[in-house]
Amino acid sequence: MAMNARSGRARDGTAYQLTGGSGPVVALVHGLGLNRGMWREQVPCLAARFRVLTYDLAGHGESPPSGARPSLAVFSSQLSGLLDDIGIARAAVAGFSLGGMIARRFAMDHSERLWALAILHSAHRRDPAAHAAIAARVEQARARGPSATVEAALTRWFGDDFRRDHGDTMDLVRRWILENDPEIYPLNYQVLVEGVDELVAPQPPISCPTLVMTGSEDHGNSPAMSVAIAGEIAGARTVILDGLRHMAMMEAPARFNAELLAFLDDVRPGAEG
Repeated sequence: MAMNARSGRARDGTAYQLTGGSGPVVALVHGLGLNRGMWREQVPCLAARFRVLTYDLAGHGESPPSGARPSLAVFSSQLSGLLDDIGIARAAVAGFSLGGMIARRFAMDHSERLWALAILHSAHRRDPAAHAAIAARVEQARARGPSATVEAALTRWFGDDFRRDHGDTMDLVRRWILENDPEIYPLNYQVLVEGVDELVAPQPPISCPTLVMTGSEDHGNSPAMSVAIAGEIAGARTVILDGLRHMAMMEAPARFNAELLAFLDDVRPGAEG
């Protein structure tokens, strides 16, 4: 089956791509400092059964900053506006890391627009030591730009063997991070620090079918955090990918895709979103 894809820009400048010819829409929301290219291993798999929307968050990739101070509410509004502009009433939203926080904020702000939610490698409330560590990284980024944090990030994100054997992937992800505007990047990074508390015990409660998934070795977005997130969402499914760190969708795409696709197939609506 030929894969249809069209790229464009929303009225606010958001760069996006819609791939696949039919089926309910799945919107993929990338993480801090990355761009829609991070989903390169997921789009072909998902687009065989769904229409897949990927886009660059404001101040990332090809999308301009919003003009407002970055926050989960600002990013949630960006996604809502994008769906409006391209005529999508409802979607499943799958968000990674910062994107998983945005997906939860979107579920609280626009529940009527969701047919499913996937929260992938994303944080719950941190203990004081973890909070201090991420706040320190924001200050490093503010003082010296993305280069101050990139190498430590790659170590946290990918397994040792994968980093050793896949230098091309390391170079690609490193380049994505280093391309961030040094003025905007720490502001976006700050959302990771400030945003978690507004998502704990979400109000209004999240009620759509939900998958919460992380890696057993993703210590910044740990299995305990995923269990806590799922515990606050009725009926949520929890999956822990054994032996994987943060960027499981790139390191082990077959395992990652199988879990995400199984969930989406189980809960897909009877009519298009």
